[in-house]
Amino acid sequence: MAAGGIWTSLGLMAAVVVAVGLCRSLAHRRLHKHQRLCSFFLELLSTFQVCACTNELSLLGNTEPRPHTALTLTYGFTVLHGLTLPGSTCNPCGTLQPLWGRRTSVRAKGLKIGAQFAAAVLARVFMHFIWRLEMAESHSGALTQGCGNPMQTTEVQAFCIELLFSVVFQLTILQVENIKPSYRVHAVALLITMLVFAGGNLTGAIFNPALAFSLHPHCFYDRFLTYSLVYWIAPCLGTVLVAFVWKSFLGHQKTLKSEL
Repeated sequence: MAAGGIWTSLGLMAAVVVAVGLCRSLAHRRLHKHQRLCSFFLELLSTFQVCACTNELSLLGNTEPRPHTALTLTYGFTVLHGLTLPGSTCNPCGTLQPLWGRRTSVRAKGLKIGAQFAAAVLARVFMHFIWRLEMAESHSGALTQGCGNPMQTTEVQAFCIELLFSVVFQLTILQVENIKPSYRVHAVALLITMLVFAGGNLTGAIFNPALAFSLHPHCFYDRFLTYSLVYWIAPCLGTVLVAFVWKSFLGHQKTLKSEL
């Protein structure tokens, strides 16, 4: 891709971040008395930002020098999302995790997950509209692309990779949740960049069901069972495993402290 195309894509993603920031601020002011509705719209807007930017980032994967440019952009925008979207998970797996410890209601989390998938669809529709304008060279090719076949390995291996990456990611989130936010976003961004480098060429290293649906809707339409198992069930199963292990670990720690 030409340098001008990269700057066009970066400008587009920056515009999305600014627009979402303004909408989040407006939602905070207008809906602060309606906590559940406010939470729904904040999660919808946040997930929209992540999905829209990642859809555009996926077009820059072949930008030279490879893979340095793509990894740098992945790290940079992950940090940006972390700084501009405080309090939002943008990932159904992250939303499900607190349910294991019964720290939140099923209805509230169900609304958040609904917001995330709604945002995933809206982001894909919005990006298709933007790509039709052909503001960058890569946009014309994106419109004609069907299923991009993100799985470049066997279905069993893809399932295991997404499961493993989800476990690693969720464990890290639990480990760093007490770290200063300005440091935590860099730790999480570094981890995501490393996982993308390790498995991006095999499954895309998504470990986010809503984001996977936004990035590859044609694949879900063509091979729903396979893609739902790899990109929905595997990450959620990884989250359940982490929640179970983490709860057992904390219970063991409390038992040891009581004995001491």
